[in-house]
Amino acid sequence: MHISRRRYLGGTACVLAALQPLRAMAQFRIVTPEEFGARGDGRSNDTAAFAAMTAFVNSHGGGKIQLRPTTYIVGRQTRASEQGEGYAFEPAPIMDFRGCKLPLVLRGNGARLRCAPALKYGTFDRATGCATHHSVPSYRGNELATPYRAMIHVEECSDEVDISELELDGNLGALEIGGRYGDVGWQIPAIGIHLINNRGPERLSHIHAHHHALDGVLIDGSSERAIATSFQHVRCQFNGRQGCSIVGGRNYKFSDCDFSASGKGRISSAPGAGVDVEAEAGKPIRNLSFLRCTFSNNSGVGLLADGGDSKDAVFEHCTFIGTTSWAAWPNRPRFRFSGCTFVGPIVHAFGDEDRQRACQFHECTFLDDPKLSPNGEVYGGGNPSRPIADLSANPNVLFDRCKFRLTHRAVLPWTTNVVTFANCTMTQLAPARSYPRGTFVGRNIIVGNVDLYSARFEGEVIVNGRKVH
Repeated sequence: MHISRRRYLGGTACVLAALQPLRAMAQFRIVTPEEFGARGDGRSNDTAAFAAMTAFVNSHGGGKIQLRPTTYIVGRQTRASEQGEGYAFEPAPIMDFRGCKLPLVLRGNGARLRCAPALKYGTFDRATGCATHHSVPSYRGNELATPYRAMIHVEECSDEVDISELELDGNLGALEIGGRYGDVGWQIPAIGIHLINNRGPERLSHIHAHHHALDGVLIDGSSERAIATSFQHVRCQFNGRQGCSIVGGRNYKFSDCDFSASGKGRISSAPGAGVDVEAEAGKPIRNLSFLRCTFSNNSGVGLLADGGDSKDAVFEHCTFIGTTSWAAWPNRPRFRFSGCTFVGPIVHAFGDEDRQRACQFHECTFLDDPKLSPNGEVYGGGNPSRPIADLSANPNVLFDRCKFRLTHRAVLPWTTNVVTFANCTMTQLAPARSYPRGTFVGRNIIVGNVDLYSARFEGEVIVNGRKVH
């Protein structure tokens, strides 16, 4: 078969272009922090070694890092010598990757990075080193202290980022806590993993980010990125503010992740959510997906979405457990829940005259059994009657084939006629009267002390064994 020279050269160019990233990676030798002086003995401070290793990787535009299954102590701060704005106790960088144009791979192999004890977090007098305390909001930027801004910071990288098999321990209980800063609580960076404006695929798997003074993970992605990022088996627990904060970006997929016990450690800063979806700085948030994830026992809301240009989120077979606050607060357009379990009440499900923008629940189960709570507590909400869903004016919110099985103190949803119930079953044992009013379509079965005054029936509704009209 005859192949023209032009076609041959064109095909060869395509093959060479495809092989270029592989060749670049082949030229990288695997680097370790030990090459740069780390000991990994659980006692020596390895911050400088990690920073030197990171500088080497940055200078090569990417690379592959291997850690040992040991404990590395990190986190270091220096007292500022002059007064003025900025940190009183400046944190040293640990792993600060920026502008990598080639793949960045970090294999933890079961390693733990633990923050050094006795470092300062909060506001402190730089001359004396003593904690300062001011009523919040407070923005005295010349008194700040933190042991690190982020243990792993990845910013403006254009190729793949792959981080796996790693424990990031903020060691919050061993820090010296100073005064509060910001609008509420301690709004000072101390983050497990911080991702900013990366354009390539990001893969994070088998990571445990816990006891960080601020967030386990903070995502500030580009609104222009088209490729998906995946989080698999990522656990964010006992962090001071959030398990995971999403403030910008699109196409993030979470599977088998756990966002629990935010604000249940040494300090607690609002919102205290498991996951907080809040678009900031003009960056929209789009296309979030959560599969088999858990949002449990957070000081704030399990899932909080109530700010900025955020929409389009899907939750499938997830579990939400509210012990001291709401299980979920999904007040953004086009949030969908399918096959999810809620223990404790929900509130502020987004309503809209456009049905497609309103929040929808499909085949979800709503419970109030304390045995399903990790601490035996189930939040009751702000209404004394403890409705499992408190939705006063939420147009076109849909409950489709949902089950409400309330065996303890909670009552059925408090709703108005703008909500739709389709083929639902509802049971409450609490004696208080409930008001699950709305438009009932299909076949709905209700057991308990209910008042359906002004509800609309467009199908069969059976209340306590009797058909109502």
